[in-house]
Amino acid sequence: MSISGCQSDNSLIAQATTAAAPLTARVDAVPPHAYFVGSAIFHYLGPAFAVLLFARVDVLGVAWLRIASAALVFALWRRPWRKFPALDGHGRLLIIALGAVFAVMNACFYISIDRLPLATVAAIEFIGPIALALIAAGTSRNLAAVLAAALGVYLLTHVRFGGQAVGVAFALTNAALFTVYIVLAHRVSRRSAMGGVDGLAAAMLFAFVFVSPIGFAGAAHVLGDPVAIAAGIGVGVSSSVIPYVFDQLAMARLARATYALFVALLPATATVIGVVVLRQLPTAVDLGGISLVMLGVALHREAA
Repeated sequence: MSISGCQSDNSLIAQATTAAAPLTARVDAVPPHAYFVGSAIFHYLGPAFAVLLFARVDVLGVAWLRIASAALVFALWRRPWRKFPALDGHGRLLIIALGAVFAVMNACFYISIDRLPLATVAAIEFIGPIALALIAAGTSRNLAAVLAAALGVYLLTHVRFGGQAVGVAFALTNAALFTVYIVLAHRVSRRSAMGGVDGLAAAMLFAFVFVSPIGFAGAAHVLGDPVAIAAGIGVGVSSSVIPYVFDQLAMARLARATYALFVALLPATATVIGVVVLRQLPTAVDLGGISLVMLGVALHREAA
């Protein structure tokens, strides 16, 4: 074969390789902060579907439908059972633990918002992540960032307990588990063996196993209701597929403390969604809270 022929073949191969650029390269080209914003948006779209379900399904049944639909999506998409047996003991334990956290955290979340305003539950939920960011603050600048974000979250969410001891107890449990979720999910995102979305998919299958004994009975009577099933799928995809996948993509490149502080953006994101979608204009206090949260995120610097 002539030299020009070899060069032509090499050129064709190079062009084909460029045209079939790996999806991972395209994913990595997106800044991690953008994935977090996407996660934050869907974090508040999920409860909108859940409101529809509460009129038809028991609270724990909603948690079951959410996890069951998410587990089905991940099973069809990633087929995590193919890689899980090859993991070492520590890897398996990490994924099983994350699945247990998913199951109990979501159950506690729905029990608490059934008894308390969503804003109150949200305020309590951020106690753990802000404490996590505070522990790892390291510098006076980062300490100021965490304190500014904490004050902003307080102003945005207007914490009121309303004498609901049971609701507060479940909300505090949810906050603790949300903090554990950040720690475990961050470790999964950094693993080379079945890490990232594959690890998340396996964890969601275990979450389905763990939530079924406590939630299936509450959802069994609506399995023939197409509206409830559709709403359940909407809750699962918007609450447990898209945001958790975005979390993995963000956590893979953000320090754990940085991600924990960015969680403080969630109330601000909810306020923006309220303006754009629901035409709910923020008060002066809301704007002050958003400004403080933004200040905290702007001040924060990752350790080298």
